[in-house]
Amino acid sequence: MANIEIGGTQYLVDEDGFLQEPEKWNEEVAHAMAKMEGIEELTDNHWKVMNYLRNYFLDNGIAPMVRKVTKETGIDLKEIYNLFPQGPANSACKWAGLPKPTGCV
Repeated sequence: MANIEIGGTQYLVDEDGFLQEPEKWNEEVAHAMAKMEGIEELTDNHWKVMNYLRNYFLDNGIAPMVRKVTKETGIDLKEIYNLFPQGPANSACKWAGLPKPTGCV
């Protein structure tokens, strides 16, 4: 495990950069993680996906399957890959402050 600093606050992350304390997530963390992957501005669709992922995770303790994400947000898989460079598991879940998914997101 390692720490990253965002806005003067330390965050515990795993070897792939996923937050280990999802309760510490905030919008500043999402912006910082997006910038680390070359995305300077988060759009409404970014937030729609990230908020859906966070809410689902908080309610169920796991990340949803990608089919559920596309169905519930109305954003198709191709667009999710355009929004999140490393895909729904490696970018979207990371930026939303979820731990690294173990299943098929």
